[in-house]
Amino acid sequence: QVQLVESGGGLVQAGSSLRLSCAASGRTFNSYTMGWFRQAPGKEREFVAASRPISGDSTYYADSVRGRFTISRDNAKNTVSLQMNSLRPEDSAVYYCAVDPSPVVLPRTAQYWGQGTQVTVSS
Repeated sequence: QVQLVESGGGLVQAGSSLRLSCAASGRTFNSYTMGWFRQAPGKEREFVAASRPISGDSTYYADSVRGRFTISRDNAKNTVSLQMNSLRPEDSAVYYCAVDPSPVVLPRTAQYWGQGTQVTVSS
């Protein structure tokens, strides 16, 4: 069975950094789009960042995190990570790893999801 397990969340002050990791098992996702969503209490789940398996335009970000967050993947380890810098209180949410067969987009209906890791940013 496919499993995605997130780690790296925690409680930090505004302006600090965190690095989230997602370890995938059950199959290789080298040809899949991998990325991250987040969901804060009372809000809808929103897209954060994605890494596509295609050459050119391989990563894309939500406007709210572009320039602060960086997504990366290690196909040898079957992992995807999210480096989050200059964190703000509004970044507080549960962050979910997601994987989808699409080579160009990571939809809200992604095929595989992790259980989430909590990120809390205090002011």
